[in-house]
Amino acid sequence: MARITAGVGCSHVPAIGVAMDTGKTHEAYWKPVFDGFKKSREWMEKQNPDIIFLVYNDHCTAFDASCIPTFSLGCAAEFKPADEGWGPRPVPIVKNHQKMASHIAQSLILDEFDLTIMNEMEVDHGLTVPLSVMYGDIGPKDEWPALVIPLCVNVVQYPPPTGNRCYNLGKAVRRAIESYDEDLNVVIFGTGGMSHQLQYKRAGLINSEWDTNFLNLMTEDPVAASKISHLEYLRETGSEGIEMVMWHVMRGALNEEVTEVHRHYHVPASNTAVGHIILENNI
Repeated sequence: MARITAGVGCSHVPAIGVAMDTGKTHEAYWKPVFDGFKKSREWMEKQNPDIIFLVYNDHCTAFDASCIPTFSLGCAAEFKPADEGWGPRPVPIVKNHQKMASHIAQSLILDEFDLTIMNEMEVDHGLTVPLSVMYGDIGPKDEWPALVIPLCVNVVQYPPPTGNRCYNLGKAVRRAIESYDEDLNVVIFGTGGMSHQLQYKRAGLINSEWDTNFLNLMTEDPVAASKISHLEYLRETGSEGIEMVMWHVMRGALNEEVTEVHRHYHVPASNTAVGHIILENNI
């Protein structure tokens, strides 16, 4: 059967993608950010997953105010990088494992999780930046080393799903993947955050103490983490910190006990706290 061997939590700051695309990763401002992903890329090469189940949020490219699904699963054959106002990122087209994606869609819906099934969708920096930081510089004429199944979560239009709902969805994703009858190594990504606010009086807010505790909970007590309220996210991590509910999907898909193999935290990167963690399932 297919199996989820590890989970990755990762910020998806758009400026990180720009720094990679414009060759600025060795500049003084960006070098500490990318130094923290050196071990991650070595780990990724060794892990060599067949499939990445990638949880992210759209930033008004695939969806706009006229239609914002809570959970939408990408079931198309491929997903092109979106033009977010300055042209698509120069990265490969994202290719899907359609049979597994369709299987997951059926399994989740029959498991009573309502999904929007996307048979056509472009993907923005929320998805491509985590792939870039974990794999390194891969040009548009190359291919991503793994197939990618995208799950887009609404954290833009209130109300977003609760952390608990996302955590339980992760458990259902695991049931779906493990019921797929093919020997495949799957790594699940939860992306977004960490603490940041991009507008109004608290613009530039970063709460490193809270972020560090959240990373600790990802390893040590995911149930407690899943109970963090919307109000706490807003108060402690800024208006965009709510993106971290997506990490709970990743954590719910793993064993209760995991091994933390790498952690990276840096502030700031374009007024955002960059957080990253790699968790392996204990066998």
